[in-house]
Amino acid sequence: MNSCVFCAIVAGTAPSTTVLDTDEVLAFLDIRPIARGHVLVIPKTHSADLDAMEPALGGAVFEAGQRISRALRRSDLKADGAHLIVNDGRAAFQTVFHTHLHVVPRWTGDKLRLAAGFVTRRSRDPQETAAAIRVGLERSRTEEQ
Repeated sequence: MNSCVFCAIVAGTAPSTTVLDTDEVLAFLDIRPIARGHVLVIPKTHSADLDAMEPALGGAVFEAGQRISRALRRSDLKADGAHLIVNDGRAAFQTVFHTHLHVVPRWTGDKLRLAAGFVTRRSRDPQETAAAIRVGLERSRTEEQ
């Protein structure tokens, strides 16, 4: 998929700020975040939408999403919860046609509106934010042992 930006990120030919990299999935900060710590989880194997994705791979994507959600709570970002969102198809506002899961941190009383400012949003301190989430992943890994 030469025209797929997410495939280019997987291939290392497009930039991203990675927070998790496994054999099956890659997770990185969204370049137009809804909130600080907004992460995208993608399968490394291209699938345009949920219909085209193997169920086991979908499980790996959601497992990574759960890990990142836990990490956001345990990180210095101190999220109180998270939205896990898949926009599946054009009718559901999917704009990049490579299946992906949004993990959007939430805080009590944050008054977040998911669609507000989509075009103008930009990541703030992406390296620091990604580092904070990686710390939360490590903290989660320690708890699991």
